[in-house]
Amino acid sequence: MDAQRLIKSTRHALTEVRSVPPALIEAWQACTLVEAVAATAAVGLTRELPAVGRGSGAVAIAGALAQAAGHAAACVGRPPDDSCGPSRAERLTTVQDLETTVRELRALIHETAEALIVLACGAAEQELYWRCIDSVDAVAECQELATELLRAVRSGVPEQAHEQKQPRERQPAHEQRPTTAGPRAAGVRTAGLRAAGVRAPGVRAARVRAAAGGLRPAGLRR
Repeated sequence: MDAQRLIKSTRHALTEVRSVPPALIEAWQACTLVEAVAATAAVGLTRELPAVGRGSGAVAIAGALAQAAGHAAACVGRPPDDSCGPSRAERLTTVQDLETTVRELRALIHETAEALIVLACGAAEQELYWRCIDSVDAVAECQELATELLRAVRSGVPEQAHEQKQPRERQPAHEQRPTTAGPRAAGVRTAGLRAAGVRAPGVRAARVRAAAGGLRPAGLRR
């Protein structure tokens, strides 16, 4: 199945979730799909640019995005009660319009981050809270790389070799402590979870805002 159809299905599924387990499943689905699409794009770009191969900017960025998305999927984790069957990533067969696909992929990444922020805001357990925060941080890395990939694809020419980024090393979640209180949660658009009544305590909301601070690159529609 073409990447754009799978991305559209995943974005729709994210807006429909109403509770924590389905939201985690869809966040995991989104991350694994980003990984698969980026890896497929890297292979396609290598074939299109045989002279520069893996040294080209777009190819290297796509590879880095695939790696970062795999890390994000590991942070989210596949819930043990997942009954959704094969992942959408396993149904991916082709990436037809690369620029449009990357643009849609960036929107999916952003919406995945928003869903995770909502979950963190409403988390009643520390384990779930820090799991979501770690996932938001990993997804933010994907957001940055997707923006770079879109820029490279739009340029239409090989860029200078892009040194593949590794997931940022972070202090273990259980050693981190929120230090700033805030009056309310970050403003997010995930209607389904909001409609279900998820709300955030002040301290957690402030920590989520700090983690989500770099999620909106210039030009991304709100």
